[in-house]
Amino acid sequence: MFKKILFLLAIATLVSCGSSKSSRSKKTAYKPKKTVVTRKPTASKTSSSKSNSSNDRTTEVIESTSRTVVYSDVVNNYVAQFKDIAKGNMKQYGIPASIILAQGILESGAGSGTLSKNANNHFGIKCHTGWEGESVRHDDDASQECFRKYKDPAESYRDHAEFLTGRSRYANLFKLEKGDYEAWAKGLKAAGYATDPKYPDKLISYIERYNLHQYDAEVLGTNYTPITKSQPIASAPKPRPTSSGEGYYEVSKGDTLYSISKRFGTTVDDLKRLNNMSDNAISIGQSIKVK
Repeated sequence: MFKKILFLLAIATLVSCGSSKSSRSKKTAYKPKKTVVTRKPTASKTSSSKSNSSNDRTTEVIESTSRTVVYSDVVNNYVAQFKDIAKGNMKQYGIPASIILAQGILESGAGSGTLSKNANNHFGIKCHTGWEGESVRHDDDASQECFRKYKDPAESYRDHAEFLTGRSRYANLFKLEKGDYEAWAKGLKAAGYATDPKYPDKLISYIERYNLHQYDAEVLGTNYTPITKSQPIASAPKPRPTSSGEGYYEVSKGDTLYSISKRFGTTVDDLKRLNNMSDNAISIGQSIKVK
């Protein structure tokens, strides 16, 4: 009887140990779940990273038109961006860097004009015969004229240089002194680069206002004298009237005879006749008779 009792106690002890071992085993098996829970900070870090990436998006740039007012800081930034290209073109093609930059500022609105934004065209060069590259349509002297489109502004600068060096009518320009920006500005007008009678004055004004001739001096290895003038850099254009009691309209930046004719419901030929004009050249501030 006593042996039987000892046997039962031994069995009970073994069952108790197995149960305890099983309980400990279960607790050990549960630990991975706790480990999974501790990964929450990692998930939070990932979320933070995505948030930062969203904040780094490039801000949208609102497309400007050729009538956008350009202030001095915009022009200075434009010069800083393209002065090295202009100097490189001066060395390679013989065109004064000051003239290149002044034309770029004037023709592209310091990079803010429609053509420079849409087509990287900084010099208003039209397609002309033989152009096989991309193009865009833009209202100028006539409706939807063909203008060259470039992959980047540097390509536009190079094409501008090749445009001047590759046409015989500009040959006399390259007989001028490279440091004589006034002669170059007047020579461009004489060669027919622009029909605006004030074109040379505008180029010279930009060159002297922003001391662009310093880059000519850097290429030529000569000294230059800064020009200081107390004159406004840019001013907001006057309101563009839709009509005038006196029948006149004041030309604003970006206007052409074609755009004015459309505004007042007339034709380019009628405007030229009313104003005794022999060509389509107009200038900012000019008073045009529209009826």
